Amino acid sequence: MSEYRVTDPYTGKIVKEYPTATDDEVRGAIERAHTAYADWSTTPLPERVAIISKAADAFKARSRELAEIIQTEMGKPIDQGVFEAEFSSDIIRYYADNAEEFLADEVLTVSSGVDARVRKASQGVILGIMPWNFPYYQVARFAFPNLVLGNTVVLKHAPQCPWSATVIAEILEEAGLPAGAYENVFATNDQIGEIIIPDPRVRGVSLTGSERAGAAVAEIAGRNLKKVVLELGGSDPFIVLSADDMDAVVEAAVATRMDNSGQACNASKRFIVLDEHYDEFTAKLSDAMMALEVGGPEDEDALVGPLSSQAAADRLREQVASAIAEGAKVLVGDVAASEGTRVAPALLGGVTSDMDAYREELFGPVGTVYRAKDVDDAVRIANDTPFGLGSSIWCNDPELALAVADRIDAGMVAINGAGAEDYDMPFGGTKRSGFGRELGPHGMEEFMNKKLIVSS
Repeated sequence: MSEYRVTDPYTGKIVKEYPTATDDEVRGAIERAHTAYADWSTTPLPERVAIISKAADAFKARSRELAEIIQTEMGKPIDQGVFEAEFSSDIIRYYADNAEEFLADEVLTVSSGVDARVRKASQGVILGIMPWNFPYYQVARFAFPNLVLGNTVVLKHAPQCPWSATVIAEILEEAGLPAGAYENVFATNDQIGEIIIPDPRVRGVSLTGSERAGAAVAEIAGRNLKKVVLELGGSDPFIVLSADDMDAVVEAAVATRMDNSGQACNASKRFIVLDEHYDEFTAKLSDAMMALEVGGPEDEDALVGPLSSQAAADRLREQVASAIAEGAKVLVGDVAASEGTRVAPALLGGVTSDMDAYREELFGPVGTVYRAKDVDDAVRIANDTPFGLGSSIWCNDPELALAVADRIDAGMVAINGAGAEDYDMPFGGTKRSGFGRELGPHGMEEFMNKKLIVSS
């Protein structure tokens, strides 16, 4: 049985299966991408932009169809799937609309007075290793800025998302992208490590996924002197220092924790609340989470759906059971009683630094709440994690909020909002959450040759 198959998490049934690539097919994909690079990189920018713009139009026009595919692949409720497809279209459009500005020469003022400029050039074939939790959005923010730049792409999607992977390739083909410029490969991890990354024609690697996958890919890339961009896990803090409207803060807390059924790297997962607000916040959050139900495929606007797979659900249940055994308290939800891929939303309290759950990422609809005695204690708890992706600060004092933001060891900080994310802002983390940036102007620069040209 191929590892590339669609298993509907709502029913547990295998819907589609795709053959895993042979070694020769993987090598063929690299060869085609390398061959296509010579023409694609020299195609005039307006022509590249026109093709990418057609792809953006297709993502928007086909958003419902695309949403239904990923609902079947990984359980995303339809409304969230439509939003993801349309947001992907916005990302693609952003790079098409701003390509001329982003790729213009940077003229330098230098001491010698010569004409010095940095030309923003492509490099070659770039490998993308993509996750299952946002099957379109992750590809959009990796592949499309690179295609606009003039790089070509070899794309390995998650094994449970082969259907959406093939549709993305079809959209690009129908938009007029030359053959070979985007190669979708159903490769194994061994083929990634033994064939693709070591190939000298592959110039860089971008991975979104787990810490373990990131470490493995970075090790192989390092041995082969390839640049890597890694977007890995997160356990983002949601820090409540003060609030005029606690109901609104709680509403934001529920939305960010339950986004994609809790399966988002940059979701707020740890709620850190000053002592004077802890009881009110926790009571309101508990009530809000108790009202949540796991929706079925017919619940188009459900906030929470099933987890992406049985393995994901089992892993989360094991983590929660371990936390309880070590002394954590269940404030809301009975995770152990939930069945199959459906995991009841839950909130844990009493998690201490000697518990595994204190440092692990809980990838699903489970949050943890912490009482902080003062601002310094809140910052200490927030930073006491191996992760450093995003963070959220809720505070009525703008100066205090900015001061705390400066002290948070993370790649992104949102003040009085949940999620510092849009197509025109850089996305990425620090520590074990990875390195490099996607989205915004920076998202086009990671695999760019910033070539200095000097004329005397």
